[in-house]
Amino acid sequence: MNRVFSPFVKSLLIALLAVSASASAEEKKPAAPKVDAAKGGALYTDGDNARGLPACVSCHGANGNSTIAVNPKLSAQHESYIYKQLVNFTTAERNQPVMTTYAKMLTDEEKHNVAAWLSAQAAKPGAAKNKDTIDLGKKIYRGGIAEKSVPACASCHGATGSGIPVQYPRLAGQHQDYTVAQLGLFKSGARKNSAQMTTIAQRMSDDEMKAVADYVAGLK
Repeated sequence: MNRVFSPFVKSLLIALLAVSASASAEEKKPAAPKVDAAKGGALYTDGDNARGLPACVSCHGANGNSTIAVNPKLSAQHESYIYKQLVNFTTAERNQPVMTTYAKMLTDEEKHNVAAWLSAQAAKPGAAKNKDTIDLGKKIYRGGIAEKSVPACASCHGATGSGIPVQYPRLAGQHQDYTVAQLGLFKSGARKNSAQMTTIAQRMSDDEMKAVADYVAGLK
């Protein structure tokens, strides 16, 4: 009898050990951060005077709808993407004098909170301004530049500029000046947190960047 059931018992013991090891590994994983969007909203709106941390609203506008062309609109941006950028600002991957200073002042929890709050805010639409380049911008965004091996922006950022969380940001309605500036930083290598965008930007002319940035501003 023992000989008949021995292989079965052995297999059962192995399975139980595997389950136990898996459960142990799960227990060792860090707990997911407890996100409090309300706290993020308060920090965004009021800052923290005790730490000398200014309100984000002073540069990025009410509810993340920036009215300053060089400062990005953050409303409705993907939560995971905003969090990633705040982390990147604390590293050499995306060194920016203002944001690097403030991102380093934020705790990891605060980064998550602010990102969660901004992602839930309604975005105000933008508009394309240059009718002479709108067709070129549309062509690049939708179809890329084949002779330069530049892929269609829509292939990553979506047909309407809605983006893909973490990897690719929402672009719809973004300020032209900000988008052009970021493409320039990718091209020069000053911004290092996306190998794909560095490669793509280096293949584009300044006029092509301006055209696609203007087209993106009008996406909804």
